[in-house]
Parts: sequence; structure tokens; C-alpha cells
Amino acid sequence: MSQGQGVDLSYEDGARAVELAREAVEAFVRHGQREHPGSMREAFYERTGAFVRLESTRGRGSLRGCAGGYRSDDQLGHVIVDAAIQAASADSCGSEVTPSELDNLTVSVCAVRNILLTDDPLADLELGKHGVAVDGRGDGGWLYPTVPVEHGWTEREYLDRTCRKAGLPPTAWQDDDVGVTLFEGHVFRERPSDGSIEEL
Repeated sequence: MSQGQGVDLSYEDGARAVELAREAVEAFVRHGQREHPGSMREAFYERTGAFVRLESTRGRGSLRGCAGGYRSDDQLGHVIVDAAIQAASADSCGSEVTPSELDNLTVSVCAVRNILLTDDPLADLELGKHGVAVDGRGDGGWLYPTVPVEHGWTEREYLDRTCRKAGLPPTAWQDDDVGVTLFEGHVFRERPSDGSIEEL
């Protein structure tokens, strides 16, 4: 098992990360522009992975976009901006976020802290703590750390569903030619009720 460190964000860092992701989404959706991180907080200069997730608050709610990566050679501030734009684009969930949707979106950011390439995913995986990435046979996919808790999945279901997202058979995580990486995610998100930021 190999392990890599990432970044620990303070609440203020996390709140600014979500604000930056929101600004990037709005600049892209309204004007087709890439938001520049501007004057970044010190933590945003760290080179680490991050994910941005967009969820609709309309009706029963739905995932509108999710993008990013658990590894990056770029600075966190730029990773957040790029992930936010990708999450809002048609490449994420099949249709680009429209200006009319912006007031009905909640934005969350997951900054990667520790990365573990595991030979025993069932033993090492902790629900609510780890995101999962699966790579093999030319395909790859990942799921956010909060997803299994939200859906009440077991560890095995979480691994199976990550494989399915990667276009692999559900049990591919057990095969020698498929790699499973666990990553700890530090997650901050907007509350649907008032837009204030909470740390998960």
C-alpha cells in the first residue's frame, strides 16, 4: 500500500474553496469565461487533487455535475476552478448547466488529503471517510466520499458501483488488473437552505 499526503483546509479555506467553485461555475455558465483564482489563500498553492460537485435543489434534487481528480500537479486553486467548469459543462452529466439553474444549485468541494493505493479495499475502506477511484482495462471512474453515506451503501456496494461508473463489471475491484485507490476527502458544501457553508 502506498500513501500520499494532501492538504488540510481550515474552515475559512474550505468556505473560500466553495465560493471559488461557485464563482467559476457562474463565470462559465453566464459568460463562457474561466474564472481566475485571484489572490489565493496559502493552502490553495498546494499541489493536490480536488473535486467539485453540483446538485440541483429543484424537486427531488439531482446530481448536475461532478468533476475533478484525486491527483494533480497543479495548484489547488486552479484545480478547483477547472473542476467547477468541467462539472458545469455538458461533459459531466450530459447537459450543460444553464443560467436559470444557478440559483437552484448547491456547490461542494472535496480537497484530497491522503491517497492510498490498496491491495485490500474491503479491509482499508472506511465509509464516510474515503472516496474510491478504480482504474483498469483502459477505463477509470471515481465516487465522492459522501456518496455511500447518502445512499446507505455497504463497502462492497460502494466498490461495485464505482466499478460500474468506470464502465467495468461490478466486481472488477477484486481483479488483479484493476487498481483501487482510496482518497480521504475534506468536504465543504453550501447548505441548500441558506447557502451558508458547512464542513462535513
